[in-house]
Amino acid sequence: MSAGAPSRLRLDPRGAWVLGVRALCSPNCDDRPPGCTVDLLIVHGISLPPGEFGGEHIDRLFCNRLDPGAHPFFREVHALRVSAHVLVRRDGTLTQYVPITRRAWHAGVSSFQGRERCNDYSVGVELEGADHLAYTGAQYAVLADLAAALMRAYPAIDVSRLVGHSQVSPGRKSDPGPAFDWPRLRARVEVVRRQSGVASRSP
Repeated sequence: MSAGAPSRLRLDPRGAWVLGVRALCSPNCDDRPPGCTVDLLIVHGISLPPGEFGGEHIDRLFCNRLDPGAHPFFREVHALRVSAHVLVRRDGTLTQYVPITRRAWHAGVSSFQGRERCNDYSVGVELEGADHLAYTGAQYAVLADLAAALMRAYPAIDVSRLVGHSQVSPGRKSDPGPAFDWPRLRARVEVVRRQSGVASRSP
């Protein structure tokens, strides 16, 4: 996907699945509360083992199949029951684990603008990365494209409601970390939205 290309990602008519991307269903999800409006996108950072990229470990964690004997760190996390809606790998490859219409277990204890239980009303997107390591250009491009697609399907999300895990769980979580370039992401989202004919509603 070139830097100037129009958005290519689309959700299905139900707003559940990103079309044309790898899908691997996680059991770690449930129904959103009745009548809940999806209006927040939370960006996370993840690497397994910490600081190492590639392989199937993230898939295995989200599908409850992580081998605790494969790495010492895995003994600490293999029993967690967590997920995200989507993962963006270092090369921009997408995997979706949970339909957007359902609640992924990604934010944990959290609040945004005084409203708790962010999992209820948010989309969780994991970036393969680490807090102090720059994310890739491919990740920013694909994340912006994905955010624009989500904004089309869920108009209550706008650029002011793109936040990090650290912002909804301060003191408990630090991701996506100081290496993440928020102005770069928001500027890219605006470019994609203009190319797609969708005006921003942010202040």
